[in-house]
Amino acid sequence: MLAVSDSHDEAQDDRLAELEADAAARKLSADLDRTFEFWEAIILSVAVLLTAWTGFQAAKWSGEQADGYSRASASRVQSAEAASVADAQRTVDVITFTDWLAALEDEGIFTSELALDSTYQPDEEKYSGFLHERFRPEFKVAVTAWLAQEPIVNPDAAGTPFELPEYVLAADTEADRLEAVATAATDEAREHNERSDVYVLMAIIFAAVLVLAGINSKIDTFRARSLILGVSVVILVGASVVLITLPKKY
Repeated sequence: MLAVSDSHDEAQDDRLAELEADAAARKLSADLDRTFEFWEAIILSVAVLLTAWTGFQAAKWSGEQADGYSRASASRVQSAEAASVADAQRTVDVITFTDWLAALEDEGIFTSELALDSTYQPDEEKYSGFLHERFRPEFKVAVTAWLAQEPIVNPDAAGTPFELPEYVLAADTEADRLEAVATAATDEAREHNERSDVYVLMAIIFAAVLVLAGINSKIDTFRARSLILGVSVVILVGASVVLITLPKKY
């Protein structure tokens, strides 16, 4: 009877030990679940905030890109208008210069004592003088420089005033300036577009972290859950460091 009683006691002790071990295992599992859930909640919260932030930044830089392209387009339209004005002015200068030379020839200025040089003085009573006085100011500067070269007797003189550096049209200069503004605005818009694309990429990365953290709660094995959680943290920290270095728009 004593042997049977001892055997019964040992069985109870073993059963009690199993129950205690099972309870300890369940407690450890519950503690691990709470720990995982805590870190998953933190990762999800941070990833959600950073996803929203990157989306906001992508939208802001996209707006800057659109604004840059709009400014570039407006500047190019203005540049084309200024170039058209310059072409019209150049045409007027060519026509008046041609008529002036023809009038000088008809009036015998080329062969008179008043050679076509820096001593030339327009006579308003003559058609050539009438035309000379109506040269546009920009063109008159070039004509004066051309006459100073004594084009009739100097073989090295410029063929026409249009070949001289003094012949400068303000409309041409303005057209070049506006084209440069348009080019700069386009380059800036492209840079903003690249920044917007980077923020979109960052949003995708943070969304991937959200997915990993979300599915991690559905995994039962400790090893797999730890691995996915670790990967999520590494991606989140690495992407956050990159995000800090990016230019921001408020």
